Amino acid sequence: MTSIKKVVLAYSGGLDTSAIIPYLKEQYDCEVVAFVADVGQGADELEGVEEKALASGASSCHVVDLKDEFVADYINPILKTGALYEGTYLLGTAMARPIIAKAQVELALQVGADAVSHGCTGKGNDQVRFESTYAALAPQLKVIAPWRDWTMKSRTDLLNYLASKNIPTTASAEKIYSRDANCWHISHEGGELEDPACEPTEQVWTWSVSPEQAPDKAEYVTLAFEAGVLTQVNGEAMTPYNALVLLNELGAKNGVGRIDIVENRLVGMKSRGCYETPGGTIVNAALRGLETLVLDKSAFKFREQVGLEFSHVLYDGRWFTPVSKALLAAATSLAEPLTGEITVKLYKGQAVVVKRSSPNSLYSEAFSTFEEDEVYNQKHAEGFIRLFSLSSRISALHKEQN
Repeated sequence: MTSIKKVVLAYSGGLDTSAIIPYLKEQYDCEVVAFVADVGQGADELEGVEEKALASGASSCHVVDLKDEFVADYINPILKTGALYEGTYLLGTAMARPIIAKAQVELALQVGADAVSHGCTGKGNDQVRFESTYAALAPQLKVIAPWRDWTMKSRTDLLNYLASKNIPTTASAEKIYSRDANCWHISHEGGELEDPACEPTEQVWTWSVSPEQAPDKAEYVTLAFEAGVLTQVNGEAMTPYNALVLLNELGAKNGVGRIDIVENRLVGMKSRGCYETPGGTIVNAALRGLETLVLDKSAFKFREQVGLEFSHVLYDGRWFTPVSKALLAAATSLAEPLTGEITVKLYKGQAVVVKRSSPNSLYSEAFSTFEEDEVYNQKHAEGFIRLFSLSSRISALHKEQN
C-alpha cells in the first residue's frame, strides 16, 4: 500500500466523512487533518464541526471562511455567463466545488500533506470536480477516495463502523435525504425522490415555503448592477455576499427558486434532484432582463452560446482549464455594458422582471412605437428583405430552371 504520512480530508461533519477519518488512519496509519469550507451553508451546519472532527480522530480541524470569495469570484462570474445546466439547474453544487477543492489543496500544501481525500461517491459528479481541481493545482498530491475503495455500501454500514470504533455521531438510519447546502442553494436527493414518478413531499424542502403557502400579496425588489455585478438591493449598497443573503430571505418567503429535475450526470446515469435557489433565481432573472435591454441580437446570441457551453464546463468540473478561462473572459466582456436597475416581482414561486432601465439601453421608443414616428422609413424594409432573402430566391430560381 502507498505510504502516506499526512492527508487533508474535505470534511463536512456528516456521516460519510466522519467514517472516513478513522478509515484513513486504520488503512494508512497516517495523520488526518480535517478541512471544512464555510461557503455559507449556515451556522447550524458548522456548529460543533471541529469537535466532531477531533472526536473522529483528526489531529486538527481547519474551518476556512470562503463566503465572500465564493460569491465575488465564482458566483458572480458564473452569473455573467448565463449558465443553466440542461436549461434549468443554476449549478449550485457544481459552482462551489472549485473553490472548496482549491482551498483544500492550499491547506494541504501549507501543512505539508502528501495526500488529499474526499467523501464523494463513485456514482456522482463531485468526485470528478474535486479530483480535476487537485490535478490542475497540485498533481503531486495523492488522492484517496474511500467510497471507491472500502467495502461499506450503505448508511447502516457506516453507522455500524463508527459504533465499532466508539466514535459518536448524530447521524441515523432515518435521515433518508442527501443534502448539500451553500449560500447559493440547497440540493436534495434520496428518499422518495429516487422514484421519478413520485411527487416530492413538503419534508423534502427545507429553505423555502411552498408557492401555495407564500403570501397572497406580491413583493417587489429592485436590483442595481454595474458591469453585470449586483451592487445594490432596493437602493442600499451591499457586498455581493450580503446582497445574496437578503435576496435568499425574500425569495424563500415567496416560494421562489424551487425546481425538481432529472439530470444527466457526467458518469452516464440519470439522477433526480430537488433544488432550492431563492436568491439566485431572483438575481439570474434580473440580469437576464438587463441583457434584453442592453445587448444587441448578435451579442445576446453569443452570450447564450457561452452560457450553454459553460454550463457543461462547470458541471463537468473543468473550472481550472483554458476553455473555462476563455468563456469567463468572454462573459465578462459581454457584461461590460450591463449597468442599470431591474425590478423583479415576487409572487407565489415566480420571479418576474417588470421594470428595466439602463444608461446603455438600446431600446428606443421613437423607433419601436406603434404610433406615428419620424425616425423610421418603413419603405427601407423592402430592400432589406430582398437582400436578406436573396439566397432563398436564387435557390428557388435554380430549381425552376432545372
